[in-house]
Amino acid sequence: MTDDSGIDWEDAFANGAHIAGAADYPPRWQAEAAAFRAAAEGRCDITYGDGARARLDLFMPDGPARGLVVFFHGGYWRAFDKSTWSHLAAGPLALGWAVALPSYPLAPAARLAEITVQAGRAVARAAGLVDGPIRLAGHSAGGHLAARLACIDAPLPGAVAARVARLVSISGLHDLRPLALHSMNADLCLDTAEARAESPALLTPRPGIATTAWVGAGERPEFLRQAALLAEAWDAPLVAEPGRHHFDVIDGLALAEHPLTLALAAD
Repeated sequence: MTDDSGIDWEDAFANGAHIAGAADYPPRWQAEAAAFRAAAEGRCDITYGDGARARLDLFMPDGPARGLVVFFHGGYWRAFDKSTWSHLAAGPLALGWAVALPSYPLAPAARLAEITVQAGRAVARAAGLVDGPIRLAGHSAGGHLAARLACIDAPLPGAVAARVARLVSISGLHDLRPLALHSMNADLCLDTAEARAESPALLTPRPGIATTAWVGAGERPEFLRQAALLAEAWDAPLVAEPGRHHFDVIDGLALAEHPLTLALAAD
């Protein structure tokens, strides 16, 4: 569907259609995640609420944790779960951070506002298990959730919200209004009010949270726009990583010394 701008919104959000070998990525992610879980020190399927998807995995570093990193997966709020992304804990874990990876309810069973509430419950549950500062990250739809939880009206207990010190939104969706023009809105059911209320770039960030908008330099123009929009609205750094597209921009989190991991987990 297009609007008065003439933009083809179906194509604007169609990442896989513009990435060579796109179908190979999910099986690779799943294999790497399973291998990581088999070797890591962690607790899987910790409950944080009702429903089969209200579960998180928590991986602990050697020695006392410096704090808690929470990573939210992507999939346009309609696909995937925590088990596909475990290997992305490796970088922050090596730097001494505990890492939580939640699943969350998916559309159309849940609306975006409810998914945000459940994401907040996941962070609160993990925060009760790990002391220290909290750093939030997420990819694509997960970047939206991470950024949404950094807003001043985030559905987090006050004591937990006060611990959130850093956010890295990786190829995040920060302005949800164009999604109402996409066929996926048959599942998301976004109306104008909810799209505005759940768009981080249209909301006020909580003071004191160091934010980075990270995106692959080779991504679709709409994802470059979404990253730039958050950076401008929140007066935050924007990093367009050279040579990266939407599916491999997250790979750096598996490496302790990668700039993406350092942006999230370094001092």
